[in-house]
Amino acid sequence: MSSPHERELAYHERLYSGFAQSHFARPAVRALRAHMVHRILRRTGVTQRSRVLSLGCGIGDTELLLAPHVGEVVGVDLSPAAIRQARADAERLGIRNARFKLGTEVDGRFDAAIAIFFLHHLPDDELAALPHKLRAQMPEGVFYSLDPSRRRLSGVVGRLLIPGLMKRYQTEDERELVPEETRGFFEVAGWKADVSLYDFGSSPLAGLFPGWAGGYRMARAVDDAILRAPWLARRGSNFEILARLG
Repeated sequence: MSSPHERELAYHERLYSGFAQSHFARPAVRALRAHMVHRILRRTGVTQRSRVLSLGCGIGDTELLLAPHVGEVVGVDLSPAAIRQARADAERLGIRNARFKLGTEVDGRFDAAIAIFFLHHLPDDELAALPHKLRAQMPEGVFYSLDPSRRRLSGVVGRLLIPGLMKRYQTEDERELVPEETRGFFEVAGWKADVSLYDFGSSPLAGLFPGWAGGYRMARAVDDAILRAPWLARRGSNFEILARLG
């Protein structure tokens, strides 16, 4: 029987062998990634002097958008296909301050770490251990993550109406996370952590209609209004963790 890591790697090797490259290049998905980068910059406060670690970087589509705004971004991922694509895209775009490494470990100190749709792939024991591991590499740093919420209304609707498509985007081992429980892992490790909702329906819309950038932007504007209503925001699709040390 294969392990969760083996199953995750096999899934992502298939994902990053054609589908992801074409899908992530579509206008709505690019607009979503650009919004994510703007949010990372605003919430973390990283600057052009900052060294940033990206966990589970995939093909580097977020990291290559972030690179012009920071000193250096180092992405790590278990998928050889993803790392090959990320390195090729960095070379093609002439981006020299983005490095991509195969595996989970990287040397050196960082000012910030990001994890975009990554934590929900980790087994519970690894998720609990991650905040402790990060402390050694960023004793006064900031951490930002984005993951699907277990309370998300979009997940309930998706599983009812389009279960086949939902499975295409999910592995058998990943799961939605409870925002407050995820924040708790960081607080136990000594981080000062906050949780907030990122969106209600705009990210799922970008996945369903990746060519419709205008639709994504309209949905994002609606999301910004919805998230001001706590009783609706609670059922949001994805949540952020912002944690600091020092």
